[in-house]
Parts: sequence; structure tokens; C-alpha cells
Amino acid sequence: MTGVDRRDFLKHAGATGLGIAVSGTLPSWRSVAPRMSANEKVVVAVIGLNGRGMVHAQNFSKAANSEVAYLCDVDSAVLSKAMSGTSQGRTPKAIEDFRRALDDRTVDAVSIATPDHWHAPMAILALKAGKHVYLEKPCGHNPREGELLVAAQAKYGKQVQQGSQQRSSPRTIEALAAIRGGIIGTPYMVRAWYANTRGSIGRGKQAPVPSTLNYDLWQGPAERTPYRDNVIHYNWHWFRRWGTGEVCNNGTHEIDIARLALGVDYPTHVSSTGGRYHFADDWEFPDTQEVTFEFEGGKTIIWQGQSCNGLKLFDRGRGTAIYGTEGSIVLDRDGYLLYDVKQKLMKENIESAKGTGVDLTGDDAATMTHMENFLAGIRTGAPLRAPISDAARSVLLCHLGNISQYTGQKLTVDARTGKLVGETGAAKYWSRTYAPNWTPTV
Repeated sequence: MTGVDRRDFLKHAGATGLGIAVSGTLPSWRSVAPRMSANEKVVVAVIGLNGRGMVHAQNFSKAANSEVAYLCDVDSAVLSKAMSGTSQGRTPKAIEDFRRALDDRTVDAVSIATPDHWHAPMAILALKAGKHVYLEKPCGHNPREGELLVAAQAKYGKQVQQGSQQRSSPRTIEALAAIRGGIIGTPYMVRAWYANTRGSIGRGKQAPVPSTLNYDLWQGPAERTPYRDNVIHYNWHWFRRWGTGEVCNNGTHEIDIARLALGVDYPTHVSSTGGRYHFADDWEFPDTQEVTFEFEGGKTIIWQGQSCNGLKLFDRGRGTAIYGTEGSIVLDRDGYLLYDVKQKLMKENIESAKGTGVDLTGDDAATMTHMENFLAGIRTGAPLRAPISDAARSVLLCHLGNISQYTGQKLTVDARTGKLVGETGAAKYWSRTYAPNWTPTV
């Protein structure tokens, strides 16, 4: 982060009981001028409704001064279920093709919870149509899409909030501000992790497309391939054509917090090791992966992904451990523990109603708070907590972890730009080939 970014962080974020004032916000790298009054209703279209998308639909329909005008999904069965599960005064319109919502000038924003291969192309189309965007992580399927999305946001001037909701957790805000304030001395290393016990996805076979599914539109910008029976609606995560693996699926959250804790942007080197150990099936990513990100100043982030072995670290299925010269903080979505260098517990701030952190929908109080921050950004120009201009940097780290794993190389990275330096065989993973007429452009 730049010096200005650090000052903004300390100005806006705080730590109750640790000598720093609390305001409940994270730094803003770019604010957008308000387009409506503080009490004016924001009209939202929610796109992608299986799993996480239902959380979007329910929260935007419940939030103050927000209304869901459209529910969109390419599977009519999923869409029907979502319609019955969304309650508000005005019944949303059910649509299959998201472009109908983009054409509606009364829609202010779209909320995207589609498969990863759709994230950036859809968000860019929404920006071109004059819509604000709430976008689930990762913000793109590859590094180039992150670049394009950041450029599109700057060009069209709309709000784009990535769904990195832990940035809106009061306890996370408190812990990060305390770290900025020197509570653990100089932070130099973060270990981030995710542990689950996912089962096998089996060996799929070609099958007829279900009658409820528009498979062509589901594929969208991805190169076409025949329908197989072990992909939709969740297992696409583990195929490179559509998904981005565990490091982008879940590692994005913890790596994002790790980056904020260390106050770093782009690494100098990235290396990954791991493999598919648990099942002989169609899964195309590691189920066990350790990625090391080295930064200038001797700082390091280590991400440990365990998709199929749920052994917890620090008694948590996911989290970050931030190590400093004068102490450490163990942090997850439920709160944090502060230790001195002799492992003495100095402070504990943990939510009484703990979440699992590994369920598929990922609903929690921070998600609603994060969405309310997005709505406030639209109505009043309030600073976003995960503006795409900064959140995309964390996603790039995850992509670099995958590229290192694909190539077996330790990557060298330009710490100023995040670009690869002098690598052979790695550059081809920076982007992807698109289906005809679907290549995203700014």
C-alpha cells in the first residue's frame, strides 16, 4: 500500500480497547460521487441464484432503501426456488437472460453470484450499461480479466464492490487497525488457511442437458464443450474452463486479509506446491496446496489450502495468523486473539455465535454489512470497503498461485505492477480464449 493508503486506513479504521478510535470503515482508494439521496431506493438485479446468490437476493430485499427488481438464473428450477424464497413488498421479475435487466433503465445495480468464468465479462457489460456492481470473488477468471474490470470501473465511474465481506466485519476492522497501530510491532509474516472435507466429484460422462437449464447461456464466455453430468451446479469450481480452484474460491478471503495486515500490494516472488491426493476423479486443481508470496521488505504470506482434509489450524477451519516482532494475532470471521511474543493471551474478541466458515452459502452478519456499505456507496458516495481497484490485487495473488502450480515455476513478479517478469510458459495463463462474440472489452 502507498503511504496515503496507510494514513487513510489509520484515519478511518479503529480498534476498541486498543487506544485507537473506531469509525467502522476500511480505507477507500477511490470514491464515486453520489447519484441519489441518502434515503432513495436502490433497485437491484440479482444474477446467479444457486447457493450464494440466494444470500444476495435475501439481503438486498431486506436492506433498507433497497429493492430486488429482477432475479436471474439460467436454470428455471433454481429460479423458481429463488422466487419462492425471496420476500419483499414488490415481487421481482424472474428472467433467464441477465441482459434484460441491463436494458432496464430503472435498475441501478446488479449483484453477481454466477460461476467464476462469468464474473468479469458480466460485470463489464453491467458497467457499460450504467449499472453499479456487487461482485462475488474472485473478480475474474484470470489476471487479465482483473485488469479489464479495474479499467472499466475507472472508465464508467460506477461503484464496484467485491464480495470480500470480512473487510466489513467490525472485529476484523478492529484487529487490522490495531496491527496498523503497532500492537504486535512490525508484522512480517501471515499464515492463511482453509480446511474442508470435500468428497469426490467422480468421473463425469456426457449426458443430455436438463430441460430446465439453458446450457449455452450458462457457458457464456467460455469455450463450448458438451454437457457432462458432474459439473453443474457446484463442481464447476474444480474445472479450469469455468473455475479457479480453492485458492481463488476460498483463499481469496484470507489472502486479502493477510495483504491488508502486512500493508503490501504485489509480491516479488510466488511459489506453489501441492497436488490432487484424495481421489482419482475429474478434479483439475490441487486439493492440497501451499502458496508462498514473498514481498519487498522481507514480508511473507503463506496460504495453506486443504480441500479434502479438514484438520484445523489454531482450532479453526479457516483464518489468518499474523506474526509480528512483538506479538501475534489469530483472526477469522468470528473475531481474534491477541498474543504477546511469549504466547500469553493479551486480548480476546470473539463473536458468541460462531459460524463454521466452510458452508457453501457463507452467510453471516458481515455480508449484510458489506452489502449495506455498497448501497451507501451508491446513494451517498460513501467509501467502499472492498473497491475493485484494490480488491483485484488480492485476487491477482491467488491467480499467481495457480500459475505457479500449473507451471511448476517460482514466479518472479514486478512489485510495482504485479506483472510477470521473464517467465517462460507462465504468460499463457494470464488470459484465456473466449467463445465467439464474448471477449470482454472496456
